[in-house]
Amino acid sequence: MRPYEVMVIFDADLEEETIRAAVARFVQLIESRGAEPGYIDYWGKRRFAYELKHRWEGYYVVFQARAEARAMEELHRVLSLADEVIRHKVLRIPEEVYGPPRGAGAEAVG
Repeated sequence: MRPYEVMVIFDADLEEETIRAAVARFVQLIESRGAEPGYIDYWGKRRFAYELKHRWEGYYVVFQARAEARAMEELHRVLSLADEVIRHKVLRIPEEVYGPPRGAGAEAVG
């Protein structure tokens, strides 16, 4: 299994409960495919540098997981189809970078 980091930008108009439920759904999806979830970091609302899908703000969430490529491909597909997701990025990261994010707002999953 390889380490991955996923950044998801949600619609800023959504309630935080809705965003947390969506993140839990995405984590459960990769867990069901054998992944080991890592830390989740809720960055909160941030202003964009430019307009993105007719919005100027988004709610950022970054999480890590150890997974096989197939699980992350499925996550990418689901994130692409999710209406509440404005943008997302799935990155394979080096082993030495994997671990708890620095700063406040991180919580362990598992």
